[in-house]
Amino acid sequence: MTYSHVIVEADGGSRGNPGPAAYGALVRDPVSGKVIAQQGKTLGIATNNVAEYSGLIAGLELAAEYAPDASIEVRMDSKLVIEQMAGRWKIKHPDLQPLALKAQGLAPFGTEWTWVPRAQNAAADALANNALDGVPIPLRPETAPTTATPAPAASDQQKAMRGWGAAAEPPTQLFFLRHGETVHTAEKRFSGSGGDDPVLSTIGHEQAAAAAAYLARHGGIDAIVSSPMRRTRETASAVGERLGLSVVVDEGWVECSFGDWDGHTFAEVQEKWPDALNAWLESTSVAPPGGESFDACARRARSARDGLLARYPGKSVLVVTHVTPIKLMVRSVLQAPMASIFRMELRPGTITEAHWYADGLASLRSFNVQPVLV
Repeated sequence: MTYSHVIVEADGGSRGNPGPAAYGALVRDPVSGKVIAQQGKTLGIATNNVAEYSGLIAGLELAAEYAPDASIEVRMDSKLVIEQMAGRWKIKHPDLQPLALKAQGLAPFGTEWTWVPRAQNAAADALANNALDGVPIPLRPETAPTTATPAPAASDQQKAMRGWGAAAEPPTQLFFLRHGETVHTAEKRFSGSGGDDPVLSTIGHEQAAAAAAYLARHGGIDAIVSSPMRRTRETASAVGERLGLSVVVDEGWVECSFGDWDGHTFAEVQEKWPDALNAWLESTSVAPPGGESFDACARRARSARDGLLARYPGKSVLVVTHVTPIKLMVRSVLQAPMASIFRMELRPGTITEAHWYADGLASLRSFNVQPVLV
């Protein structure tokens, strides 16, 4: 089985610091929750931080072996390792520098670094403790190792040809349509999932109609999925009526929650919450007061995407959603750093088309093809 995205969970510990140390690492399929591969090993005498970095390296090596073409999100409860690997903290200790360098070499471009509370990293922690206690740890916890010949991986040339028709099987096409304009859109106000949920403006309805006309000319849309917010449901309804398709509402495509900032302009937020805004701009793991971080939104949108890929293989699906989920999908296809979403512009009523192939690779075919009416 091939995977387009996997989660690496890793931990390490030392009983004595320094003392007898071990690490635990696993690779998980985010769609099913199944552990694809896992490992727990002792290290002899080492510190906690060395053990944690060793777990990270082991997890990345497992991902390279069992999901070689997948994008990766690393989840650890070590704030030190996550912040250093994300480039936000300097690596000063000489024992950690070569380990961090090795991990950087193993991490694919665009790897996401997510800190989680210890309770959410219990599986990796248990692997490390089991290793210290001498408990046998199977490499594949749910299935026995297979001796079957794996399917040949796509060559570098084939990978480079994505979008040029080189794939043997048709891709799943997702058309991401940003909703039409609202009063908040026109005034450039934060408008997330926890706000007043505005309806489309007159221009917004015109943009929805224009998007429907474009998609009718394009043809071939098999299903329509929408965020539950009013502006997306109104946009999706206009398209659905034109194409003769019903609309399925999916909570996973809702806009990021901006908490206390909802309804405010950027300038107003900068004046009232300067420190919180600076922290938010510096790290996608930081949430606005009372809101949701971009990292959390990315996990939610990615889960929604994987659900569509599983339900509609080889089909064309229109997803009517918001600016943040769409930018996160573009970032995912390009395997760009999370911070790249701050450099993207996406106007209302525009369409972004992306293709996902059976081997887990993806490509963008068009971007912002829908002209905005003025």
